[in-house]
Amino acid sequence: MTPDRWLELRVRSEVVPPDVLVERLLELGGRAVWEEGGWQVTYLPDPGPDEGVIDLEQAFRHTLPPSDPALTQVATRFQAHEDWAESWKQGLGVRRISPRLLVAPTWVESPPHPDEHVLVLDPGMAFGTAEHGTTRGCLRLLDQVVQAQDRILDVGSGSGILGIAAALIGAAFVRGLEMDEWAVDAARENALRNHVGDRVAFQTLQVTPETLAAEGRWDGVIANMETGRLRPLLAGLVSAVRPGGWIILSGILEHELSGVGEEMVGLGVEFDRSDSDGEWRSALFRSPDPSRGAAT
Repeated sequence: MTPDRWLELRVRSEVVPPDVLVERLLELGGRAVWEEGGWQVTYLPDPGPDEGVIDLEQAFRHTLPPSDPALTQVATRFQAHEDWAESWKQGLGVRRISPRLLVAPTWVESPPHPDEHVLVLDPGMAFGTAEHGTTRGCLRLLDQVVQAQDRILDVGSGSGILGIAAALIGAAFVRGLEMDEWAVDAARENALRNHVGDRVAFQTLQVTPETLAAEGRWDGVIANMETGRLRPLLAGLVSAVRPGGWIILSGILEHELSGVGEEMVGLGVEFDRSDSDGEWRSALFRSPDPSRGAAT
């Protein structure tokens, strides 16, 4: 059941790196984290009376490295679910992401032209509206690599935007894994709204390298999440792609790309290309296909 209200938690720090703040907010149960004017922002289910909010703030501070409390600011406020649902509609319209792919909110009519796909999205409380550079970067790379009959694994699927886009472009089947049950509900509704519910399946699952290894081999793997969560999963993501398949990673800041790329190459895949969107980078990797190397 969707809560009547949410707790908005904002943090910023002069001493704690943003990626650490993001990781701690997610560990606390944040719905997803985004940057807004120097603050890292997330929504949490209602913790109850004021004492619950104070306890939550203190619990968050205790997860951070020791420092002067004045150097890390924490701000909270409650927001009714209906107010939040209206707030993210403001200013959202049809967005062209790539030559073939547009994203439109549910309240805007946007009939597609030939060879175009319009993804109609109502994200609810889930992350993924094409308003973030990581999402746009993934979508642009997907439009370049998805082939008809591809089977794709979407790790940390959020609102379902990436998996649904892959299905619209032509993927035969997409499986989305997401730890947030509200996000899974929103993703399933979005898949039905875009008429791909028979080819896209979302599941609530705590993703680990072991669960990824158990997923079998896929033609393509997508993972759009903060680098702090992404890095521990890299070996599992590589194990989930077939020889000759591809992996798209995002949630990577510009200064983090070389390090993530080196780790991926060390795991046996090849760097293909990257997409830049502001400070964010999305990267495409290829799994070598020994059978092609043997051909003459």
